[in-house]
Amino acid sequence: MASKKSEKNKQKRLAKKKAARKQKQKAQAKSSTPELRLIEGGAEGELPFALPDPRAMEAGLRDLFGFGSQESNADSEAQDLMYQAFEEDDAAKRIGLARQALEVSPDCADAYCLLAQEDAPSIEEAIKLLQEGVAAGERLLGPDAFEGDVGHFWGLIETRPYMRARADLAQCLWASGKQSEAVGHYRELLRLNPNDNQGNRDVLVVHLIELGEDAEAADLFDKYPDDAGASSVYGKALLAFRREGDSEAAREALDAAIAQNEHVPALLLGKKRLPNQLPPYMGFGDENEAVHYVATALSGWDQTPDAHGWLGSRVKLAGGRA
Repeated sequence: MASKKSEKNKQKRLAKKKAARKQKQKAQAKSSTPELRLIEGGAEGELPFALPDPRAMEAGLRDLFGFGSQESNADSEAQDLMYQAFEEDDAAKRIGLARQALEVSPDCADAYCLLAQEDAPSIEEAIKLLQEGVAAGERLLGPDAFEGDVGHFWGLIETRPYMRARADLAQCLWASGKQSEAVGHYRELLRLNPNDNQGNRDVLVVHLIELGEDAEAADLFDKYPDDAGASSVYGKALLAFRREGDSEAAREALDAAIAQNEHVPALLLGKKRLPNQLPPYMGFGDENEAVHYVATALSGWDQTPDAHGWLGSRVKLAGGRA
């Protein structure tokens, strides 16, 4: 009898813990903002990092909601050091804080990310650091998180360093020619967090088109029908042309894309050169967005027969920029 009562009390405690965890996830998800997506570098061998994420705000959310129950005092101290590093202007001090964080806790994924971005002498070394960062995040979160929290991963603040490390790893793998491995990481990131606060789908769909995985790219567009950024609208147009040629549907898709961002065609057609360094910020429909899109998507357009000629003819008819 006592054993049954003990088991019943245990189940009640577990149910309360699960309910509290869900409530915490909802609160954090409402308070989170989408992370600006990272993009690839231009020159061969250049580390593919450019856009910052709102980690300073994340530090405030962490203070408000706490980190994970699985986090030790050392883990918490290490993460605090990283939030200091994110706000530090001096590169040497940032690197020093990251190294200090790893001395405090080897499970600090953000520290590996910063060292990969700012201290790695080569992309190969960056990949090694990011692989360590992903492993660190997995240790910190524990196996239960990868079962019970799938679908709303970003809603828990403690998962975000891991998500950053894995997204950075995917980008470096792609830049180093390990395309299949990179795409696998992007798929997994979207499985863990379909809301995709990081914008991983924008990168994945461009890569899928470049690899000729048109069916999967189309499925991804269908999964996020409200997306209206350059990677989505131009990607849909290119996909339609690859499937149907110069059809009415393809022309309509391209015209809509040009209307969304008129700066893209000149860059795709080589009428305007891409800058040596990618802009740190971008806005919907602006030239910076066009630069970021073309920097990643140009290969897919180059590999599609007659795509450039088709684009040029539609721009001329629309009287747009080219």
